[in-house]
Amino acid sequence: MLLKIARTTALVALTACALNAADFNAQAEKDRLALIKYFEAKFENPLKNRSTFFPYSTDDELKNNIMSGLKFEDFSKGNYSFSKNGRMSYDEIKEFPPYEEFVENGEALYSKAFANGKSFKDCFPDPSVAGSAYPYFDEKKKEVMTLTVAINQCLTSNGEKAWNPKKGKIAHLEAYFVQEAQDAEKKIDVKIESKEAEEAYNRGKEYYYTQRGYLNLSCAECHVQGAGQRVRNESLSPFLGQVTHFPVYRLKWGAADANNDGLGTLERRMSGCVKDQGQVPPKYDAKEMKELLFFMAYMSNGMKIDGPDIRK
Repeated sequence: MLLKIARTTALVALTACALNAADFNAQAEKDRLALIKYFEAKFENPLKNRSTFFPYSTDDELKNNIMSGLKFEDFSKGNYSFSKNGRMSYDEIKEFPPYEEFVENGEALYSKAFANGKSFKDCFPDPSVAGSAYPYFDEKKKEVMTLTVAINQCLTSNGEKAWNPKKGKIAHLEAYFVQEAQDAEKKIDVKIESKEAEEAYNRGKEYYYTQRGYLNLSCAECHVQGAGQRVRNESLSPFLGQVTHFPVYRLKWGAADANNDGLGTLERRMSGCVKDQGQVPPKYDAKEMKELLFFMAYMSNGMKIDGPDIRK
């Protein structure tokens, strides 16, 4: 009888734990599904829904450039997902992508031995997992871990100097990891399994939707409400799918670099966006930055890894 009671009690406890773990991501999942519904509705028929979603777009743009009928997976292409003209240029460049040599550099860096004889292989045994498992909430440390931070921690823990977190070697290594993840058909799968992880998600969400800086802008104003609309000659990319393709080679970065190394990390891009809002961006390993990326990644859960990629 006592054994039966013990087993029953253990089963109830395990069931309760499972239910509680599922509850932690309940609001996040509602947020994600609502975002998908919003973007699919926005691009179902842009011309017909002009007054709701595209009040400042021209007839010509709505009829001849902005695509309609887009679904969930389509949004991984950024503003190339909806722009016919942009997609043509994108497809042409993708035939001979300018980041291929950097992926090869990343593969070489992955195998190169540190001074102590170890290498990145000891920190990241499976490159495809490294390219798809971040960011995640570290339940032991009670903090978000990003790939950029993990790479630099691997370096310093092995007696090496940390790399520039925005470009160069770190972007090359990430490009190799992400290419391996894409080849393995990995998908974004961010988990929220504790109260602390839920709180980290909520803080990242608050950062994304809060107006700040001297321009009093939020990330959402450009990439949710403003997605598909123009700021000067640029079409604003949709929030949905925004993290699937990093690191990216930006034509703008390549043109400004003496070595044509226009590859950059997600932290580099987010820092630039925050500066555009008129404020000082958090450092790459700051709590605010890591939690922002955690929130952004969750909102693209279920999408295929699509990087490295190119953008203007």
